[in-house]
Amino acid sequence: MFTDFKYTADRPAYLQLKEYLKEQILSGLIQAGERLPATRELASTIRLGRNTVIQAYQDLEEEGFIETVPGQGSFVSAVVVEAGTTTRIPWDQLTTPYAASAVQLDIEKSELKWERGMISFKSIAPDGNLFPTEDFKRAFLHRFALEGEKLLNYGYAQGYRPLLEYLANYLKQKGVDPEGKAILVTNGFTEGLNVVLAGICAPGDGIVTENPTHNTALKIFKLRNLKVYGIPMTPDGIDVDALAATLAAKPVKAGFLIPSYHNPTGLVMPPAKRQAVLEVFARHRVPIIEDGFNEELRYSGAHVAPLLALAGKGNNVVYIGSFSKILFPGLRLGWVVADRALIATLESIKRSMNIHTSFLDQALLYEYLQNGSFEKYLRRARKVYRQRHEAAIRLASALIPHRRIWGEGGLHIFVELAPQINARAVLAACYRRGVLFMPGDLFYTDGGGANTLRLGIGRVTEEEMAQGFKIIGEVVSMLEGEKSASI
Repeated sequence: MFTDFKYTADRPAYLQLKEYLKEQILSGLIQAGERLPATRELASTIRLGRNTVIQAYQDLEEEGFIETVPGQGSFVSAVVVEAGTTTRIPWDQLTTPYAASAVQLDIEKSELKWERGMISFKSIAPDGNLFPTEDFKRAFLHRFALEGEKLLNYGYAQGYRPLLEYLANYLKQKGVDPEGKAILVTNGFTEGLNVVLAGICAPGDGIVTENPTHNTALKIFKLRNLKVYGIPMTPDGIDVDALAATLAAKPVKAGFLIPSYHNPTGLVMPPAKRQAVLEVFARHRVPIIEDGFNEELRYSGAHVAPLLALAGKGNNVVYIGSFSKILFPGLRLGWVVADRALIATLESIKRSMNIHTSFLDQALLYEYLQNGSFEKYLRRARKVYRQRHEAAIRLASALIPHRRIWGEGGLHIFVELAPQINARAVLAACYRRGVLFMPGDLFYTDGGGANTLRLGIGRVTEEEMAQGFKIIGEVVSMLEGEKSASI
């Protein structure tokens, strides 16, 4: 007995032995009252040190699985392992309509998946090979040495104070007037948007947004049963006349806009249009939720202030920011900047959901940001991503038959094919040849965009772009030929 115990070097041996013995007891292979081997005997049998066995026995006794009788040895306790009545619940019949919608809208489950060896343009995540892991490790060690005990305890729903102060100054550098405003730290953009919508929009309310728009935001709108009014895009951003007409005719509770490096088109709304958009929303007394998407990935041209900055001392813009698309998306850290009174309400909503965002993560990000490492990384990342974006525009223009290629920056480009070409048909054929991308219809509010696709370029090389775009182009050309032959 016990000769089948095997251990690996990646975990403490005493833990593996403890878990092995617990399994033996819970499965009934070792019965209640049965005496376990002496520590020296078992150590010899499984070829481990006696101290390892002693530690395992001590843990098992503390957890109530064995008891030690002085002078007699260690015996298995009377652990109840008999199974009770077997009950099967029909969960598919008990889950809510919300749950069913969440599954239906979950593109990770419904869309084609990457397989080893494929060239994937599906993701717009940053390139992990660029992450400054050594700088981050130093930041971790320094901040943890300073206040490790504090960071491992409960924190505050609004956020880690030094990070809040850093973000306030960071936003001032973007031209934001801090008067009357406050910040709430969230678990990334997705929670930020959910918290904001929970605070200002009820089911059935209307929300106006660009068409196309961020597919995650669109999913959240649908899950919250909001009426989505999509406004078409022009070459420089949202159609202001169509926006004004919609706000005048429809009961809209809020607007959601991505003015910089718009997802999926990559457009940057120029300053004059930003002012015009602010005026339209102000005229109708409708607040704006601004997604500060990829603002740091400005490759050329002058700085363009976010809507939050252009609003001055006004309180009609709610800004959601994150470093996830440029730095450490695994940290899941974002923030909401808004009127101080609104943030106080959103803080309570946040607290009801998950108490607070990890203070450890917030403190580590703060240390990394404040010591200058972020600026150093950003200079390098901008250079690399600028080169990839320029290569993507050049290669897509040359290799993919298109009606238009959108994109002024960020980690993606958006391709509009001829009207008669269905991007999902292109995707199906490309997938068989080892190329994956995002079909554009996922981003449209009205089911449009059948002839569009988004190509993420953050984690691919120029050689992979050339190879993948060539395949996409060949498939598009083939489908165009088939369409022409059938006319």
